[in-house]
Amino acid sequence: MNNPTAIILLLGLFGILVIIKLPVAFSLALSAFVTAAYTGISLGSITQKMVGGVDAFSLLAIPFFILAGEVMGAGGISDKLIALANVFVGRMRGGLAMVNILASMFFGGISGSAVADTSSLGPIEIDMMKKAGYDTDFSVCVTITSACQGILIPPSHNMIIYAAAVGGLSVGKLFMAGLIPGVILGLALGILCFIISVKRKYPKGEKHTLREAVKIIIDSFLGMLTVVYIMGGVFAGIVTAIESSVIACIWAFIVAFFVYRKITLRDFWPILKRTLGTLAMVMTLIAASSAFGYMMTVLRIPSLITQTLLSISDNRVVLLLLINVSLLFLGCVMDMAPLILITSPILLPVVTSPVIGMDPIQFGIVMMLNLAVGLLTPPVGTVLFVGSSIGGIRIEQTAKAMLPFYAVMVIVLLLLTFVPAFSMTIPNMMFGV
Repeated sequence: MNNPTAIILLLGLFGILVIIKLPVAFSLALSAFVTAAYTGISLGSITQKMVGGVDAFSLLAIPFFILAGEVMGAGGISDKLIALANVFVGRMRGGLAMVNILASMFFGGISGSAVADTSSLGPIEIDMMKKAGYDTDFSVCVTITSACQGILIPPSHNMIIYAAAVGGLSVGKLFMAGLIPGVILGLALGILCFIISVKRKYPKGEKHTLREAVKIIIDSFLGMLTVVYIMGGVFAGIVTAIESSVIACIWAFIVAFFVYRKITLRDFWPILKRTLGTLAMVMTLIAASSAFGYMMTVLRIPSLITQTLLSISDNRVVLLLLINVSLLFLGCVMDMAPLILITSPILLPVVTSPVIGMDPIQFGIVMMLNLAVGLLTPPVGTVLFVGSSIGGIRIEQTAKAMLPFYAVMVIVLLLLTFVPAFSMTIPNMMFGV
């Protein structure tokens, strides 16, 4: 259907509803229903698309990963991970910044959520760094940027959303594709933090005796097994992503309830409430975006955008830079999950076209990091807001201090965009080219 008026109605109404701060899910659904009514499409078919959007087997992993992250966050795993990271990198110049990054890498492999990482580890890490003499803005910046590793390091429920949005890619491949990029991001942030720490003369951390180090490693071993079960099981092909999410959930409960004993049965009701709240938000977004995506397909918007982009240039580098800049801009004004659901079906035909020839798995990783930057940028940067609130400083102050961190993340983003080996080596080794 080639109807310019309907396209303007769909996109324009959605933009207006977002500007007046109607929730994104409602904005997506309402604009889809209004446009369907205008074009004479049955509203029943729109409802069926919404139901079909959440009726995907791969989405079963999302509630279990969310619940596992909540249990781990409330069950004392955060303290264990920080102590473990301190054993390995705490004695360096700016050691607590390194601890912050490494702990986020560990926790990202459990929760898969930057917001969960910041909310759980942030109060501990920022307070520790401030007491040790680190500037507050630097402490907040390290915490929120390192938290974004959780979007790349498996499990990441955003990867599951992307897999569903583009028509059922292998979640296992996406998980494995995020391993090397997550580590590269952590190393890049570590180098930046070391340079800043030397320049500002931040202190070195305390050294641990061998006995203390062994005790901490043993104490945190059971919590770290969650990461082993999730990544090791999928990597070895023993379990699927869904099965690993269930195992992670059960193991998190066993460790938090019986071993660390930081939660009781009374604590499970608020944990379940938070999990259900997050899950309801995610599933509502997926359902609404399915209706919106259906209307975009009917109106041939993805093909029109593909033709427009390819008409601008036939240079692969120019097109990829243009796509990255567009996603970075969109990440400043909209949250990550709806952007994945809206833009993935539009941009995938462009990046997989003969002109660019990018693998959908690689594009998924590029999109994850690109939109992760959006979580750190105003005016909609969720992680930026959470971190600034925990640190007790203004968002403007944090955003200014973030400039070198933005630069590092963009450099890593460009590496992932133009060097496929970083994201595709492990999936190709495991699953074949």
